[in-house]
This record gives sequence, structure tokens and C-alpha cells, in this order.
Amino acid sequence: MSFITYDQLKTSRTLMQKMEVFSQASKSHIGKTVFLSHSSKDHDYVADVIDLLAQFGATTYVDDGDKRLPITPSHATAEILKDAVKSCPRFIVLVSPNSYASKWIPWELGLADGYKGVPPVAIMPIAATSEEGNWAKQEYLGLYPRIVWRYGTDYSRIHEVYDPRCHKSWTLRSWLHDNIK
Repeated sequence: MSFITYDQLKTSRTLMQKMEVFSQASKSHIGKTVFLSHSSKDHDYVADVIDLLAQFGATTYVDDGDKRLPITPSHATAEILKDAVKSCPRFIVLVSPNSYASKWIPWELGLADGYKGVPPVAIMPIAATSEEGNWAKQEYLGLYPRIVWRYGTDYSRIHEVYDPRCHKSWTLRSWLHDNIK
């Protein structure tokens, strides 16, 4: 199993098309299947992650660009994000070397864990190479299922969710849509 690389996330979409994907994900959390938590420093990859998840039937909420959020974070920000985390059936943290500087990721992850428990929460590590780096062996990353990929018997790329706690895997589509326990 390997991490998803920056190059694998890239799509052939134009910047305008990526902005449209991003805009649709930012409008509201209502009806979305995934809350995507990420570092603002990983903003360039968010539209590509939304595209990847859409290939498996997911609709994604991201807080960047959500017009309901105040410009300066406040109690209103926290309430909107709590509601979004609670209402999206799945929660994914886009994890990169930039994630450790984020003050919001641990808070959002704690909310998701408290509201949902572990099975509906996953991390999506991304890196320059598909090999696990030292940054990915720290702290909470080993506590949650992770979205990875492997080659199938026909050499197609299979995305799956691997849970290191019980050594189980689900296809990404199954994890996104089925009642995983």
C-alpha cells in the first residue's frame, strides 16, 4: 500500500475548472458526504482531492470559501464547523508535512472522533513520493484508517481505506457509502 502522491492527484483540469470544483465544495455542508479537513498550505491539492473523491461518488465540503464563515475566526466559525463535521457522514483529513502547523486540523479531528467514532474518520496522507516518510509516523496518524492505493491484478490503481488497528481494508467507494464498523 502506498500514499497518494502530489503527481497522482494532479488532473488535467484548468485553473478555472478547479476553482469551480472548489467553489461547489465550499457552498454548504448540507447534503455533502465528506468533510475535508486540510492545512491552508495544501490549498493547491484540495480541488484534486475533491475530484478524486467524486470519482467514488462522494460530495465534499471544505471550509475555504464558505461564505457563511466570518473573516476572523470566532464562536460563529466554531459553530458552523461543528455543524458541518456533525452532518457529513464521513470525515477525511488531508495530511501532508504541512498539517502539523495547522491549529484547526486537530480540533476538527477531535470533533469528528467525538461525534462519529473512528470508523467514519480517515486520513489521506499525500507526499512527494508514495513511500511513507518519517512525518507520517507521528502522533495521531496511526490511530485512524488511512486512504492509500495499491495495484490490482490488472495493474489498475485501487484506492482503499486501510485500518491499522484491525488490519482491515475496504475499497474507498465502500468506505464512503457503506455502514463501516
